[in-house]
Amino acid sequence: MTELERLFQRLAASPFRRRFRPGEKERRYCNEKGPETIDRHAADFIAQRLADAEPRNDGKQTPMRGHPVFIAQHATATCCRGCLEKWHHIAAHQPLSAEQQRYIVAVIHAWLVKEMNR
Repeated sequence: MTELERLFQRLAASPFRRRFRPGEKERRYCNEKGPETIDRHAADFIAQRLADAEPRNDGKQTPMRGHPVFIAQHATATCCRGCLEKWHHIAAHQPLSAEQQRYIVAVIHAWLVKEMNR
């Protein structure tokens, strides 16, 4: 079992995390934009909203709807620094490295692919 499979298995055990699913609007958006654009959006959101050591409004900076990446962030516990620490063991109170940011985008991407193929 891969690291992502283990992560998704743990997330599936959380009633809060498993309630997030892309709706028809988000599915259509993903299909229209394509994975490269969605990954760029994810990278931008991570860089702008999570990468700082002390993100502005941490814990409230990721809306729960409005974009497929936002839904994926809540489903994958990549929505705030507290969740990143708890679920992904990425320490809070220090800037995210480029490698950590790529990892977060990869988690979001994998979840969206899984959901789009559901």
